[in-house]
Amino acid sequence: MVKKAVIPAAGFGTRFLPATKSQPKEMLNVVDKPLIQYSVEEAVLSGIESIAVITSRGKSSMEDYFDRSPELEQFLEEKGKIDLLEEIKRISSLAEFYFVRQKKALGLGHAILQAKNYVGREPFAVLLPDDIFECSKPCIKQLIDVYSELKASVIVLGRVDEEGTKKYGIIKPKQISERIFQVEDMVEKPGPEKAFSDLGILGRYVFSTEIFDAIKKTEPDKRGEIQITDAIRLLLETQPVYGYLFEGKRYDAGDKLGFIEATIDLALKRPEFSQRLREYLKEL
Repeated sequence: MVKKAVIPAAGFGTRFLPATKSQPKEMLNVVDKPLIQYSVEEAVLSGIESIAVITSRGKSSMEDYFDRSPELEQFLEEKGKIDLLEEIKRISSLAEFYFVRQKKALGLGHAILQAKNYVGREPFAVLLPDDIFECSKPCIKQLIDVYSELKASVIVLGRVDEEGTKKYGIIKPKQISERIFQVEDMVEKPGPEKAFSDLGILGRYVFSTEIFDAIKKTEPDKRGEIQITDAIRLLLETQPVYGYLFEGKRYDAGDKLGFIEATIDLALKRPEFSQRLREYLKEL
């Protein structure tokens, strides 16, 4: 059973400057929830009970957000705002939270490595908060189910276009079933000329703990960062890794346009916004 998750959230959020100069990118609102909450709720709906958030200096607002707020709760109770009170309490009780600092930005692989002591000897999920998945079965639960079946690390896959080969890690696949592929090799952001396939890695993983040894052995890239893609390639030398072509829709909310698209689409699914927003969009 996969009961622990890691959410890397230590980056500078440079693609969203100047907004991220004074607040974490993960705390930017998509409709009426901060970006990171979508990943947290996905994990909780998938059976995750404990979440480690990898943070850095200046990101304590995430810790405050998932903590209790007695003064605010008392204020809402006194004002009779019971619906808001219950929502505030719900957020703080979603899971058991741990916050671990990455003291220097040395890449995603290094960020995941910071959770080694927290994870212990259990398999664990990794959710990148830049990605919002809208799926009938939560995306990370889809991967957990494959992990339970195959007893090996699993990464989420999606079909990408030529531009996507410049943005994502791309795998060399051996097809096992309609949606399951054994990973034979992978490369980070190869571009269309060097891409093995159109199957990109899209920000969700379930790992066995052997990934930590692979990360430790991984050489930094030319920017001095330890890439999780390179660590997974090392893991392939000792055990199989699988990819799963997820069912649902994904928004790249780490990109400004993707963030806007996610805000519009998710707002259209909300009864209190849908009709008025559709009328507004028709007027444009």
